[in-house]
Amino acid sequence: MDFLPVFLDLRDQRCLVVGGGEVAERKASVLLRAGARVTVVAPELCQGLQRRLADGEIAHHPRRYVDGDLAGCRLAFAATDDRAVNAEVSRAAQALNIPVNVADDPALCSFIMPSIIDRSPVVAAVSTGGASPVLARLIRMRLEQLIPSSYGRLAAFVETFRDQVKARFAAGRERKAFWEKVLQGPVAERVLAGQEPAARKMMAAALAASDPALSGGEVYLVGGGPGDPDLLSSKALRLMQQADVVVYDRLVSAPVLDLTRRDAERLYVGKERDRHALPQEEINALLARLAKEGKRVLRLKGGDPFIFGRGGEEIETLMAEGVPFQVVPGITAAAGCASYAGIPLTHRDYSQACLFVTGHLKDGTTDLNWTALAQPNQTVVIYMGLNGLPIICRELQAHGMPSTTPIALVEKGTTPEQKVYIGTLADMPERIAAASVHAPTLIIVGEVVRLHEKLAWFEPAP
Repeated sequence: MDFLPVFLDLRDQRCLVVGGGEVAERKASVLLRAGARVTVVAPELCQGLQRRLADGEIAHHPRRYVDGDLAGCRLAFAATDDRAVNAEVSRAAQALNIPVNVADDPALCSFIMPSIIDRSPVVAAVSTGGASPVLARLIRMRLEQLIPSSYGRLAAFVETFRDQVKARFAAGRERKAFWEKVLQGPVAERVLAGQEPAARKMMAAALAASDPALSGGEVYLVGGGPGDPDLLSSKALRLMQQADVVVYDRLVSAPVLDLTRRDAERLYVGKERDRHALPQEEINALLARLAKEGKRVLRLKGGDPFIFGRGGEEIETLMAEGVPFQVVPGITAAAGCASYAGIPLTHRDYSQACLFVTGHLKDGTTDLNWTALAQPNQTVVIYMGLNGLPIICRELQAHGMPSTTPIALVEKGTTPEQKVYIGTLADMPERIAAASVHAPTLIIVGEVVRLHEKLAWFEPAP
């Protein structure tokens, strides 16, 4: 280990930044976040430092560095484009035993700046010892994806219970076991979900009980997106990795399903036209039952659970049964498939409105408000419309939409198997009948479809 990782308390401490450019502004910004009193020495300031000066965040000496500028400083940064000045600051600081960092010059540094993951009061730092700052930033980016932004809130919550837990458990081993349950269980999930009052009630009950128990079931209603696993949110990935049971739909892609915990029980409840693995009412009851058994249940749906995903029906049951749950939105098929097909859903020249409709109603019909859908200057996105495509094209024309209106059908959008079929209301049913098309599909109707040829960017591997 070439450098000792140390976290300094700089609150209300005077720190010096020599330099007035963008690099100096970044150094000043880090110091201000740490609560330091920052003085900048530079003949001129960049716009960012000028704003901070105008806001009263920094002090400024509009000149070059001189002996004596380091007096009373706790830490210093040299960030000028003159190596001689940087070296002078470094020598003076080290002579005074003041930690000093010189931007992009490790030989002149007594400490180096890591890449920082800030979830205050949780702070993590990554360093390569100055060998490759770019690599340190890349590692930090990966860690940023793994550490929820709400971990700072969790740390602050835990701190408020430290004395109570210490009083409740005399032995250090017992305290450690208790905190492990807290940080890996439903209490932490309540805090991360922004439900702190509920978390406090659970903690209070556990500390008052003769045998503290922090287990409890919960349902995570997660949108799996249109198929590309890289489109999942970090919160979705975290919950997917900790669920005991996965209840998933037919429209969840295999790569997305593969990101769930390997040892989790998987229950398929997918629906196809006229063939359901489980009726919706039984799915609702299943989720409640599994959670009441103390299991963490991942309800994984394709797209977004609240856009034609029956998510509202499921959480109605959970609410009625008193089962705690979280909802994690996903990228809906309309947004994902349209983007990957190069078809903007709105465009100033073609469409000033966008409608989402389902082509398959609860009673199995395709009976929509055709008059509303056939209006000009709008985009119509139709979910689950593959089997009803001939009816859709016929009725839109019958209600005034020109037969030349362009229409796109996106098959398995955002995945390596994506295919985009382009036609008009007049000829699209024939085109699709001649092709071997399978769900999931999405239909887009409107003048924006004309932009596909120009804007198509996603080319699945052959």
